[in-house]
Amino acid sequence: MTDAKRRLAGFEERAIDTGGGRLAYAVGGEGPPVVLVHGLGGTIENWRAIATPLATRHRVLVPDLPGHGGSAPLPEARDLGAVAAAVLGIAEAEEIHDAVWVGHSLGGAVALRAAIVLPEAVRGLVLAASAGIGSASRAARLTLSVLGVARPGRRIAPFRHTLARSRAGRRAVFGWWGAADPAGLEPELAEAFLVGPAHHTDTRQAGRALLAADPRTELDRVACPCLCLWGASDNWVRLGDGMEYARRLRAPLRAIAGCGHLLIGERPDACLDAIQDFMDSLG
Repeated sequence: MTDAKRRLAGFEERAIDTGGGRLAYAVGGEGPPVVLVHGLGGTIENWRAIATPLATRHRVLVPDLPGHGGSAPLPEARDLGAVAAAVLGIAEAEEIHDAVWVGHSLGGAVALRAAIVLPEAVRGLVLAASAGIGSASRAARLTLSVLGVARPGRRIAPFRHTLARSRAGRRAVFGWWGAADPAGLEPELAEAFLVGPAHHTDTRQAGRALLAADPRTELDRVACPCLCLWGASDNWVRLGDGMEYARRLRAPLRAIAGCGHLLIGERPDACLDAIQDFMDSLG
């Protein structure tokens, strides 16, 4: 398979069968391990601007969460523990241990759960606009429930190439909720956030698991170092959530100016600097 056809340039695409279904992922690079976990409705491609540079120094594992992209939904997932266990199973299959986990949005809540249930697997955590606190509000529950039924991304996905390459299209798709400056979002990265819904099988499963979670009750069980990384202008998971995570985890908070919720695509350079600085600090 040529890089042009790969979902992530330079990465090998693999899958495991857990007995409950197929879990797809990409893996590449050599060095201290990193696990990148995408958000609700996302896919491997969301990490396009982050994964390849990290792989120059690290062994990087990027899963499709259950029900997303090339991964089948789980037979049962009442809580985030089952989702975290699926990612931990992929890491075990790849013999990736003692890794830094970087989670975006829902992926942050999944990474937190992994650090709680299997501390030896998670050396450090980077929570990038992590869901879990604001998700417990009544408004968030209603919004996620409506989006789960309406599935607007599936309607947009067939037109993703055209929308991503139009300034007006990027404003229409990513305005307010996703990017602080949607017109300035690179077309290739904009498309990377739109590709998933054409392939998802059941994102509502993960959404329900998120709504059932309140990570605040267990944050005192997180033993590894953490970094909270946020877009200063995030309208979807507010900066205040980042402050609360940082306070409860006794972790630094790094806010990136001019960024919304999709900070890993809006300012991948700043995100990479923050992630690498954090990993370097772990020794």
